[in-house]
Amino acid sequence: MKVYGIVNCNTVKAARAWLDANRKRYEFGDFKKTPPTRELLAGWCAAFGWENVLNRRGTTWRTLSPAEQAKVTSESSAIDLMMEKPSVIKRPIVEAEKTRLIGFDEGEYLTKLR
Repeated sequence: MKVYGIVNCNTVKAARAWLDANRKRYEFGDFKKTPPTRELLAGWCAAFGWENVLNRRGTTWRTLSPAEQAKVTSESSAIDLMMEKPSVIKRPIVEAEKTRLIGFDEGEYLTKLR
């Protein structure tokens, strides 16, 4: 299982704590140290929809100027922004065999990551 996110993100911390408490083995991919590739982002956009992968509620999005925000109108422009500023990606993203999850919902983790 691979978990992607940012170490100091509270949602990522909660997800990792849950995984640890439930003895789930995973590898952690830190966006700050190794930003996701365009191919990985395209896969996540295909799985979740680019509007869900782009975190418009986070600090990084809110610090963008209205003009920068207005440029994000498609999957391609969203991926460009996510490559430039990985902190704008919703997190965590979990890939486990055929299961992909975005964000942290304990109930969803419980049912999908047995």
